[in-house]
Amino acid sequence: MLERKAARLLVGLVAAVAALGMAVSAHAQEKKIKIGVIYDLTGPLAGGGSELQYIGAKIMLDQYSKTGVEGYRVEAVYADAQSKPDVAINEAVRLIEQEKVDMLLGFFSSAQCVPVAARVEQLKKFMWITTCISSAVLDNKNYKYVFRPQASGDQFGTMTMDFIAQNAQSKFGKEPKDLRVAIIHEDGAYGVDVAKGNVAGAKKAGFNVVLKEGYSATAPDLSALVTKLKRARPDVIFHTGYNPDITLLLRQAREQGLKFGALVGHGAGYGVYEKLKEGLGADANYIFDTDPISIWLTNPEGLDPKLPPVIKMVGEEFDKIKPGVAIRSAHVGMAASNTYVFLTEVLPRAIKKYGGVDPDALRKAALDTDVPDGGTMLGFGVKFYGEGTEMAGQNERSFPVVIQYIDDKSYVVWPKSQAQREAVLPLPAGTTYSYK
Repeated sequence: MLERKAARLLVGLVAAVAALGMAVSAHAQEKKIKIGVIYDLTGPLAGGGSELQYIGAKIMLDQYSKTGVEGYRVEAVYADAQSKPDVAINEAVRLIEQEKVDMLLGFFSSAQCVPVAARVEQLKKFMWITTCISSAVLDNKNYKYVFRPQASGDQFGTMTMDFIAQNAQSKFGKEPKDLRVAIIHEDGAYGVDVAKGNVAGAKKAGFNVVLKEGYSATAPDLSALVTKLKRARPDVIFHTGYNPDITLLLRQAREQGLKFGALVGHGAGYGVYEKLKEGLGADANYIFDTDPISIWLTNPEGLDPKLPPVIKMVGEEFDKIKPGVAIRSAHVGMAASNTYVFLTEVLPRAIKKYGGVDPDALRKAALDTDVPDGGTMLGFGVKFYGEGTEMAGQNERSFPVVIQYIDDKSYVVWPKSQAQREAVLPLPAGTTYSYK
């Protein structure tokens, strides 16, 4: 009788221990961060750079889904914004309320970023912006949970104006006040913001602005804009657009015989060389683009020693997905780098210092981030403006560069500290748009 009772007790004890083990195991499995990732995988913005951003972020998230971070499993849930702001908002809310993600990451289009950031802040969830640049996302919003390691749009606009101003005399043989410039842009949040920086930079340089005009990125015909450009006779055109509007503009410019000295683009469609080449052929040669530097163009000697192997890995993984690409787009490395900063800087600190991955832990960890120049694959550092500042949540150490496409390669030409070669200015005689 005693033996049977002891046996029952032993069986019960074993079962209890097993149940406890299962509970502990289940608890261990629950230690994860669920990241909602939103980019445009369909619609015009996909080919304009958003799909490449998605690939860059996914390469990095896939790496950390294998290893985890500080004992937490990394699980990504992907959504397609379909190149539509209303879909981006709905998908953000769905990921938070139905998929129960801990945070959101990604966002290519500024037209989506502005309303989505407001909604995510309202829901008190953490948002990490890898891409969209409009200052309007953060300017005077004083958000607590929205952070952007990426450079902001006004920096793009002022950077290109400074680049041309510093080259006006030596390359064009003109004083800045005698240089005729046109500022054209798609009329969404992205284009408006960059153009604002262009205007401020033009005023500072003393340029003669002969045309400033916005247009819809979905316009089926831009010939009227080309006619205005022909009348204005600019030396330099500063353009902010996506694609196919860039291709449409330049094809119609070719048909109508528009001539100019230089075309300076600002990210988005100008950051996808394959699309420019596909739409324009040899006319893609000598176009300028302003963006955070391609991670494959950064000087390894100026980077933290742990970063070049990561850059190599991203390139190898990208080549498997998109073999035979002439120039790896800066978009890929941009998203990879900004995602890497979150996974290696913010997330570990949130877990170790602030006890988990809730929005306040992630927020405090982001505000503690202090990465020096050379500490990211994009070459710049990371330090966020704090609450109560005009651009709370913006990385104060970020900056773009100006690159030029020459013979199926891209070269950094500005600022001088990053330059790989001299800029070709103005367009060489004999090229399609050259006014020489």
